[in-house]
This record gives sequence, structure tokens and C-alpha cells, in this order.
Amino acid sequence: MTATRTPPADTGTSGPPGPRSPRAQELARLRRGLRRRAGAARRRVRSTTRRWASRAVHAWRSSLQVRIGAITMVVAGTVVIIVSLVLFSQIRDQLLSVKRQAAIDQAQSGVLDAQNEVDGIATGDASSVRATLARTVTALQQSGGAAGDFDVVMIYRSGDTEVPGTSRAFIYQALPADLRADVDAGNQSYRYAEIPDDTGEPRASLVIGAPVQGDTASTEQIELYYVFPLTQEAESLALIRSTVVISGLALTMFVVGIGVLVTRLVVDPVRRAAGTAQRLAEGQLEERMIVRGEDDLARLATSFNAMADSLQRQITQLEGLSQLQQRFTSDVSHELRTPLTTVQMAAEVLHEARGDFAPHVARSAELLSAELDRFERLLTDLLEISRYDAGVATLEAESTNLGALVARVAAGMYSLAERHGCELTVDRPEEGVFAEVDARRVERILRNLVGNAIEHGAGRPVEITLAANRTAAAVTVRDHGVGLSSADAQHVFDRFWRADPSRVRSVGGSGLGLSISLEDARLHGGWLQVWGQPGAGAQFRLTLPLTDGGELTSSPLPLRPLVIRSPGSPA
Repeated sequence: MTATRTPPADTGTSGPPGPRSPRAQELARLRRGLRRRAGAARRRVRSTTRRWASRAVHAWRSSLQVRIGAITMVVAGTVVIIVSLVLFSQIRDQLLSVKRQAAIDQAQSGVLDAQNEVDGIATGDASSVRATLARTVTALQQSGGAAGDFDVVMIYRSGDTEVPGTSRAFIYQALPADLRADVDAGNQSYRYAEIPDDTGEPRASLVIGAPVQGDTASTEQIELYYVFPLTQEAESLALIRSTVVISGLALTMFVVGIGVLVTRLVVDPVRRAAGTAQRLAEGQLEERMIVRGEDDLARLATSFNAMADSLQRQITQLEGLSQLQQRFTSDVSHELRTPLTTVQMAAEVLHEARGDFAPHVARSAELLSAELDRFERLLTDLLEISRYDAGVATLEAESTNLGALVARVAAGMYSLAERHGCELTVDRPEEGVFAEVDARRVERILRNLVGNAIEHGAGRPVEITLAANRTAAAVTVRDHGVGLSSADAQHVFDRFWRADPSRVRSVGGSGLGLSISLEDARLHGGWLQVWGQPGAGAQFRLTLPLTDGGELTSSPLPLRPLVIRSPGSPA
């Protein structure tokens, strides 16, 4: 016998999910697509908003005319809004005051007419009361008045019983309760209320109520209500409001236009002056402003042109003097080359024959040869500086292994380091560092830096470090000698500058080495920087782009050493 199991009833708990139907999968895909589109739309809106905000901020910062126009619009708009609100409020109050006074006068007249109609009312007969109220309401509505269209409601109340008479039945139920309480207390009063029209839509109305005195018993009372629709007044106020808004906008735009026009009359000459000044700064010394009229702007243009004339004369004079100085330096250097060669030849003969001379004559021959070598280096440096001053220095860049170049410079300076009793160390990557540089100029920079470090290192170690990243290579030369103050660091690359004028150059430099090194670094598009601290030594950093014409954004090595020894600490 086989038992049949009945499936359990659904208790609301979910079991393991089964395969979804194609319709559910399609709905899920639609939802994902809608979410992606919504996300893309939000991103586009944010991007557009940021772009327009950026443009607005740029226009605000860069244009005086935009700022003046915006400020004028805000101020004029604020004034127009305040004046419009005050004017509209006064007009509205005046319209309602006239309407209210005419309505009160008409209501008071209607009360007198109603008293004559209800004097003989039969208080005990309900049908007679309704007929009298209906007749009175009809008569009051036909009488008309200066307050315009209106509806009339009369209420006869005896104890808790009320018998209304009204021109339109639905108005009776819409009478304000607080107004009825005032009238029930024997007062004439009015209220502004929303009373429905024939279509049932509420409309603003003025409701005036007053008690009607008659010969009825004290337990009986008759109330009279006038309902004056404010439709005409609302239409008039709407027309006035639109007129005020349009007039305010037109007045604001007119004031803004005047402000922008006046600002443009002032800003345009300033812009022309700025453009002329920029062209003057770019070297177009013949640029001048056009002078029109005799006002303040014309005087500004005249003064600007006078200043430009003076600058042109002075710059021309300075250029002439600079060219004369450059030509003089170059000519003197070239002219000295021939007699220097002759003197060097004679000095070499004397130097080679110094063994046959007396000791003091032999020493003089050695000094003569050494000083002539120094003189030749000075002439070479002067010629190099004159080429930089004339702007004719050129870069012969080719792929160079900077590691090998640094090692070659260090090997050439070992003998000088030994004479000064200092240790020369080199830290460079094992793999080659290749850069498109002028090897002759970079080698000259490093020789100047290492020689300068040895001379001022006070016999302490001199460290040369090479490093590179994806865009740049850097070499630092660190000494632990006398160091530099912040004031000295600002002048260390000046020509013929010495931190201590009484200090004699033991290396025999010309005083132009660091100046030429700085120009060589700039010719490569690189940096040559210095850090120094009195008693803690100095560090020079040369940073070069790996490719010819590349731009530097950072250096692979820090300018300030990571470890700084205090003055007096052992090396």
C-alpha cells in the first residue's frame, strides 16, 4: 500500500529559491537597465551643473563687467521688489477699503428697509415667516447699490429654531460662525471669507451682518447678511500685480543695462590698457593706446603712452649696454687668446728647463705655469658665459648613461680629494640610468659641484648620489664642511661671489663655475638647487628630465639631507 503525501500549506516562510521565470528575469534586466540609465542621467546632470558653476565662478572672478551687472541686478531687484510690495499693499488696502465702505453703507440701508418689511411678521406662522423673509430678500436684492453684485441672507431665529431666507440656498451654510456670533450679540460686523459660487468653487467675499430690530418678542431675532463677491477686486489686483511685476522686471533690466553700459565705458579702456601692457611685456615696445577726447580716460591713455615711451627708451639703452658688454667680454676673451698662447708656450719652455735655474727662479717658473693655466680656464669660462649672455648656447643632447658619467667624474676628482684629505663616495643604482642630455655640459656641472664640495668640505667625506624615476634623474653632491646660511644660498650662483671674501681658492676656480653650471642646467630644462646650514655642510641637487624637452614636476632625491650632523660631531 502506497501512502500519498499532501503538500504542506504555505506558511509564509520562503524555502530555497528556485529558477526564476523568463518574465521575472526580463523584469530584473529592465530594472537594472533603468537604474543604470538613472545613474548615468544623474552623473550627466552633476557634470553639467559643475561645468556651468565653474563657468559662472570664472566669469565672476575674471570680469568686472559681470560683477557690476550681477550686483546691480541684485540691488535693483531688491529695491523693485520692496517698492512693488509696498505699492501693491497700498493699492489692495485702498480697493478693499472703498469696497468695504460701500458695502457697509448698503448694508445699513438694507437694515432699515428690512425693518419696514418685517414689522408685521406673524411670528407664530412658519409659512408666513418664510414668505416675509423671501419677499424681503427679493426686495433688498432688487434695490442694488454702489458696492456691486451681492447676495442676501435673512435668518429668523426663535429659540433654537432658525428659518432662513436667502437669494441662494448654499450661502446660508457658508456664513462664518464668528460673524454670526457677533451679530447674535447685537453688533454689526464684517468678515472676509471664502463663499462658494454657483459651481461650488470657493471665492473671496466680503460678508456683512447686522441684526434687524423689529416688534418681535425678545426671544425672537432677525439677522441680515450681505455677501459681496470680491471677483472684480481680485481681477483688478491680478492685473495690477502682473503690471507691477512686468514693470519691475523692465525697470530692473533697464537699470542693469545702464550699469553694464556705464561699466563698459570705463572697463573697455582699462582692458585696452591691459592688452597694450601685455604686448609691451611680450617685447612689442612700439605698442601705444589710442587717445580720444580730453576726459580722465584720455589722460590715463596719455600717461600710459608716456610711460611706454620712457620704458622703451630705457630698455633700448639697457639692451645697447648689454650688447656692448657682451661684445666687449667676447672680444676681450678672443683677443687675449693669442697673447695667452704665446705666453703659455714661453712658460712651458721655462717650466721644462726649471731644473737648470736657481731655486727661486725655478719656483717662479712653476707659479707662472700654474697661474697661466688658471688664466686659461678663466678665459674659457668667460667665453662660455658670453655665449649664454648672447643666447647662442646650444644643447647637443644624446642618450647618455648617467651612472657611468658620475663614475667618470668621481674618478677624475679622486686625486683632488686625496690632496684635501677627504673621502669621496658614490651611491648609484646598479642598473644604468639613461637620459637625453649633453654629456659635456652635465660632466662640467658635476665637476664644478664636486670640486666646490671638496674645497669647502674641511676634509670630511663628500657623498655623490644618483637616483631616477619615470620622468627625471637627480644627482646630489653632499659635503659636511662649513655650510651655507640662507642668505648665502641666495647668492651662491652669482658670478664671482664668495661666502668669505678673505678665503683663498685652493682649487683654482675662476669664480664662474656655479654660474655656468646653473645655465647648463637651465639649458637642459632642469633644476640646480642648493641647501646649506652653517657648520652642517651643504648639498647641491641637479635634476634633469630623462627626455630632451621634458618638463619637471618633482625630483627623485630630496634637497634637504635626511640625516644632518650637528656641528662638531665626528665625520
